[in-house]
Amino acid sequence: MTEDFENQKVDADRLYRGWIEVEADGQTIDDLYDDKMLSLERLESLLSATAPDGSTFQREVEPNQFIVLHDAADESHTGLARRPGDTLHVVPVTGPRKPVSGIIARNLQQTMALDLLLDDQVKFVTLLGSAGTGKTLVALAAGMTKTFSEERYEKLLCARPIMPMGRDIGYLPGDKDEKLTAWMQPIFDNLTYLLSTRGAPNQAPESHSSEQRINKLVADGTLVLEPLTYIRGRSIPHQFMLVDEAQNLTPHEVKTIASRVGEGTKLVLTGDIGQIDNPYLDQSSNGLSYAVEKMKGLPIVGHVTLQRSERSELASLAAERL
Repeated sequence: MTEDFENQKVDADRLYRGWIEVEADGQTIDDLYDDKMLSLERLESLLSATAPDGSTFQREVEPNQFIVLHDAADESHTGLARRPGDTLHVVPVTGPRKPVSGIIARNLQQTMALDLLLDDQVKFVTLLGSAGTGKTLVALAAGMTKTFSEERYEKLLCARPIMPMGRDIGYLPGDKDEKLTAWMQPIFDNLTYLLSTRGAPNQAPESHSSEQRINKLVADGTLVLEPLTYIRGRSIPHQFMLVDEAQNLTPHEVKTIASRVGEGTKLVLTGDIGQIDNPYLDQSSNGLSYAVEKMKGLPIVGHVTLQRSERSELASLAAERL
C-alpha cells in the first residue's frame, strides 16, 4: 500500500504550469500576429534555458501549452501564443472579443484559461491557483456561455467533494437538495455574481432575481449541482462538467470521475493545492496535482496555473503572506 501511495506522488515544486516565458526579438512577435502562426522550428532558438547548475537545456512546447513572448528591446511589446493540440506551430491568443457571461479576463493567466475553456477541441482542462485567482469564476462563466448561450452542451454539471474545512458541524437537516445547498454555496455565490446585472451588464433586464434564475435553470435541468458521492457507475455525455476543489480528491477519485465522461463532454478540474482539507492528502499526492502531471502533453488536454489574486487587495496579501 505504501508503494502504491508513493507511486502516485508528483513533485509539487516542479509542477507543470501550462505556460513558459521566452525573450524574443520584436520581428518574431510581429510575425506571430501578421502570419497568425509561428512554426516550432522558428521558436527553437528561443527555448534554450539555463539550469541552476549552469548547464543549458532545451525546453519543449507541450500540446496546448502557452508561450509568453517578451521583446528584449521594448518591455511593453509582448505576445501570447498557444500550440493547438499536437500541431507543429503556435497560434496567437487574443482572448475573447466580448465579455464571457459578463466577465473579461483581468490578467494573462485568466486569458489563457478562457482560451482553453472556450476551445471545444480541448476536452480536459485543469486550473490551479491560490484563493481569489478566479479559477471557479472563469470556469463557470465559460460553462454558462457554452451551455446556455451557444448550446454546445446539454447541461452544465457542477460538482464538489464533500469535505469540510476544520471541524465538521454534524448532520445537516433536510433532503438531499437542501443538504447540498450548504456544500454548493461557493458555486451559488459565483453563479449569483454571473447572473446578476453587475456580472452580466449586457443581459436583458428581467424581473427575476439571480436566485430565481438559478432555480429556473436547475428546474429546467440545464444546470445540475451534485456531490461527487453518487458519480460512480454513471455515464455523462454532452455536458460541461466542472469539478471544484479537486485538490481534496485522491488520484483514484480523479480517475473515477474522468472515466465517467461520455461522448461530447468537457471536464474541468479547479483547485488550490495550498488549501487541502483532506487529512490524507498533501500537495504532492492529491488528485489535482496528479492529473496535471500525468495528463500533460496530450492533444485534448490543457492546463493553466493562475498566479495573481483578483478577489481583493486583502485576499491577495493573505494568499501571499499567510
